[in-house]
Amino acid sequence: MPLPRILHPQSIPVSGVDDHLQPVPADRLSPSALRARLAKVGDWQPEFPGDGSLLITDRAPTAASVLVPLVLRDGALRVLLTRRTEHLRDHAGQISFPGGRAESHDADAAATALREAEEEVGLPHARVEVIGELPTYTTVTHFVVTPVVALVTPPFELKLDSFEVAEAFEVPLSFLMTPANHRRHDFDYEGGRRQFLSMPWGNYFIWGATAAMLRNLYRFLSD
Repeated sequence: MPLPRILHPQSIPVSGVDDHLQPVPADRLSPSALRARLAKVGDWQPEFPGDGSLLITDRAPTAASVLVPLVLRDGALRVLLTRRTEHLRDHAGQISFPGGRAESHDADAAATALREAEEEVGLPHARVEVIGELPTYTTVTHFVVTPVVALVTPPFELKLDSFEVAEAFEVPLSFLMTPANHRRHDFDYEGGRRQFLSMPWGNYFIWGATAAMLRNLYRFLSD
């Protein structure tokens, strides 16, 4: 039977919290440390390569990229995220990185991420320094997503695409790199079980692919 979509993730009970794991040390979260670490991804394998094996669509695989924008404010890095508008076909209302599908004119995954970030939130290329990429993450909707990590230098003024983005906000990188803030959820349905992570921040419920890619970043920086 078709895999059901998770429409109300906040209502699914928490099955565990990863507070037994140590946070990423603060000295690994500086711009210089991140540049050095992202230069050595090599053959590192992520904890969550995706849930593409649980496809809820018969689409062909689609290459996509997201920008993981790390904004330096008051000496600490913050992750810029978006909340999608409610009418979108894919990931409506969800918390996401800026990003989208690759176009034929994009030179590489970083070019896709930069273009999409500028289109979605008006993030100017001149304020963005790409420092590396993590292994791809395959979603249940068959997007093969490359997370492109970048440092963003203020000042900049965002201009949201109101069709795709309801709002943009920032979360401290240190919060997201602390597993005590990583919650596990189990969802049973006829024929199987799905699991996902969440990292709630205030009124924002960060979950699914975005949370999984952040968790992969945590594991990468912890290794």
